[in-house]
Amino acid sequence: MKKLFLCAILLFCIGGFAHAQNQSAPLQEAPAATGMLTRSDSLVRAVSRLEMKQYETDLRLYQAKKQLKAGILVATLGYSVTILGGQLLGTRPRAGETLLYVGGGIGIAGTVVLVNGFNKISVGRPESGLYFTPKENTLR
Repeated sequence: MKKLFLCAILLFCIGGFAHAQNQSAPLQEAPAATGMLTRSDSLVRAVSRLEMKQYETDLRLYQAKKQLKAGILVATLGYSVTILGGQLLGTRPRAGETLLYVGGGIGIAGTVVLVNGFNKISVGRPESGLYFTPKENTLR
């Protein structure tokens, strides 16, 4: 049922896009051969640029995946040791205190690994495009 619903939405979007293309204002009249080549070349460049940005984003995500998983594992382990140390404070204070410090250090190291993994993913502030320029207050 989900697939049927998604296909219906996709067809609706494609139909709306095609309808919008038919109602657009005509381009400036130019010689038939050069006008089509120019428009076609600019579309090819735009699609190539989008594909390149998509590849860069996918590559960043792939490279950060291992680091993020390791950071989650180390941070979880460290904070679990910290909790265990807190539980042992009542019965064995020296062991509990040691586990608190060791677990805290491990947890902080895992958090640093996570932050470094997220820094690999971040791409910075987006550029305004050729056809779209965002308002200043939307990027805060």
